[in-house]
Formats: sequence, structure tokens, C-alpha cells
Amino acid sequence: MSVTLPKPGDLAGWLRHLETLHPSTIELGLARVKQVAGRLKLDFGHAKVVTVGGTNGKGSSVTMLASILRAAGYAAVTYTSPHIRIYNERVGLNDRLATDAELCNGFAAVEAVRGDVSLTYFEFGTLAALWLFAQSKPDFIILEVGLGGRLDAVNIIDADASLLTNVDLDHTDWLGDTRDKIGFEKAGIFRAGRPAIYGERSMPQSVADHAHSNDIPLLQQGREFGWEQTRQQWDWHGIDHNGRPARLTELPCNGFPLDNAAAVLQVLHSLGLILPRTAIDFGLAGAELAGRFQQKHYGDLRVILDVAHNPHAAANLAHNIRSRLAGCRVLLVLGMLGDKDSGGVVRLLAPVVDHIYAASLGGERGAPAEVLYNHARQLGHHAISCHASADQAFEAACGDAGQSGGRETVVVVTGSFFTISAVLELI
Repeated sequence: MSVTLPKPGDLAGWLRHLETLHPSTIELGLARVKQVAGRLKLDFGHAKVVTVGGTNGKGSSVTMLASILRAAGYAAVTYTSPHIRIYNERVGLNDRLATDAELCNGFAAVEAVRGDVSLTYFEFGTLAALWLFAQSKPDFIILEVGLGGRLDAVNIIDADASLLTNVDLDHTDWLGDTRDKIGFEKAGIFRAGRPAIYGERSMPQSVADHAHSNDIPLLQQGREFGWEQTRQQWDWHGIDHNGRPARLTELPCNGFPLDNAAAVLQVLHSLGLILPRTAIDFGLAGAELAGRFQQKHYGDLRVILDVAHNPHAAANLAHNIRSRLAGCRVLLVLGMLGDKDSGGVVRLLAPVVDHIYAASLGGERGAPAEVLYNHARQLGHHAISCHASADQAFEAACGDAGQSGGRETVVVVTGSFFTISAVLELI
């Protein structure tokens, strides 16, 4: 049966086309995507590749890596997922997003060679991004893992350095129900003889075992590298690519977890890069990422957008609320997917907010607001209301914002990329 392909430049048409090509949204495995990649004959020239995996902090780590490298004068491209508002957010071509026309060219290149190979939406998009990177011949390619690592589409590329930010329970239906099982899957992005950086102090034994059995030099937070905070700045210590001690002091804070920032600096040192201190400072200070404690304004009201969708991320958000919104009246708009640990998220966030506006998310995966409501009531939190959608929950929070009693009121929106996207449409 012949298929009419989208017209040139019709990004929305191409994205609809991608959604029809595979019977399931997710199918882990590299055989199909490797086959099509071989036909594309990808050539990245002299580019160095960094692959970033982990449960949380992948996006912020990619952003910091690219920001520092660009500040140092390197051409750095990025591939991340998912997007919040537009698909173009997934593909960064140095200091800009890929245009609709460029993405469509990438999709067309993949379609021209895939033949009868069935690709998922993510696999097709990954190959299109890689094709674009091959055309631009950058200095650095920074790839964010979509799900897991070992069988994720980006893992068809051998990284010169790998960063595993952390391992926690998420996507358990696909990756396993223990940190050791999940750690094994995520450590699959490591390559023999090439540096692998682990970004937290608690490491599953499976990650260490995988590195040891495959001759992978593994550097861990709190062991080979680490950080110390000093008031509004922080110090970093680690090792260079020759194993010699390295140190940086009085670094700027940017709101991202310092575990992630420290791991990023260790990646750069492990690659043997000699970067100007001004580039490191400017790159760290200027790194911003949509949906990661992102500050917006809705009229005179301050709004914080954060995509925390599991307990590990919620713990970091709770810390930021305590430390950065101290003294404020905090109204929480919370909408989550049904396959996430919503109870764990509510348990961490309820104690640090004044009112929860629970939002139902639509679709097959969306959780009804009543689930979040019940979690909060079981914890003894009574300042909670249910709303049919994220935008209705946000509007209710904004309507209540004037009742501040003299304190600044801040609305925090969190729980899912879908929740953030819905609110961004309003502001």
C-alpha cells in the first residue's frame, strides 16, 4: 500500500506520519535502528560524543555541557527528549534549535532509506537528529538517553565519554523493579576504555560490576570527584584525563543540583579539554532549561515550572522550595501520569506547600486528580482541591493567589511534562 508523504517543510505532517509507523510507542532494542543507521552512512567527522543517561538530571546536564563548550568556542549540538511545547526543542544546532525545514529534511532522509523497517516515533526522530548532526560536522555531539540506556536508540553511537547522572526507580515496567536492575540497563551506555562518570554518591552494585567486567574507567561522585558549597558559590575537585588532581573554586550556582554540575565538570576534564575559566563560569551561569525550576510571570504572579515526576526529582524540588522560596506562600499545581509513583511525590511536596491543586491528566496514561487527593489526605494534608485539567487547576491557583496575608504568593507547577505544557499555553 502506497503512503503519501508529507510535503517539504510540513513538520506537523511528518510528526503525524511518524506516529503511524510502529504498533507500539516504545519497543526497546537496537537491531532495527542500527539497520537504518547503516543505510544512512552517518559520518560525524572529528566530533566527540558524550552520552548522558540517568533517572533525573539528564536535561540539565546536557544543557550545562553544551553551554560550557559553546562558551569556549566549540560547536556543540544536542539531542534531548521529550519536548515541552514544540518538537524543535529536541534538536539543538549549536546556539539555536533546528528549524522545521531542517527537521523535515532529516525525516525525509530517514524515510528514503528505511524501506520496510518499522521504527518507533523516538527511533525515527533519533536517526533524523543524527543525520542532521552528520551534515553539520560539529565539535561535540551530546546525546540524552530516552529510556534506560542499553537498548535505547541513542546507544547505537559509541560515546567518547558517558555520564550516568543517578539511578532511581522509574519506568519499572521496562527497566526492572530494583535499582540494581535499572542500573544495569542504564550502564549500557558505557564503552570499554572510555571514561564513565557516575553522578551521585549512592551507586548500584550493578553499575560498578558492569564497569569492572568491561574494562571501563568509572569515576564516581564522592570518590574521584565532588563539590563543596560556600555561601552563594561552590568548589569542585576531581581528576584530569591523566588521573592528576584538578580543582576549581568559587564557581557560580545556577539552580541545578550541584551533583549534576560537578559530574559535568568531571566529564569535561576526563575528555582532556583545557577550557578557559571564563568559559566555565559563563557556561554554568548561563545554562537554562525549560521546565527545570524555570521562573515565569503571569501578570504580577511568579510562577515556577518544574517537570519533577518521580520521588528523586520531587526531593530536589522540595529542597528548592525550602531554600529559594522561603517565606513565600506556595500554591502547588500537580498533575501526574498513572504509571508514576504519585504517592511518593505527594509525600515529599505536601509538607513544603500551602495548598495543592490536583489536576487530572487526560489520555490513557493520565492519573485522575482524585488519586493525588487521596494521597494527600492520607498524609493529613487537607489543603487540597481537585480539578478536571491542568489549566483549570492553574486558573484556580491564580484566583486564590491574592489571599496572601502579606506574603508573596508563588505558584509551582509540576508532576509531568504534560502538566507544564498545558500551563505554558496559558502564560
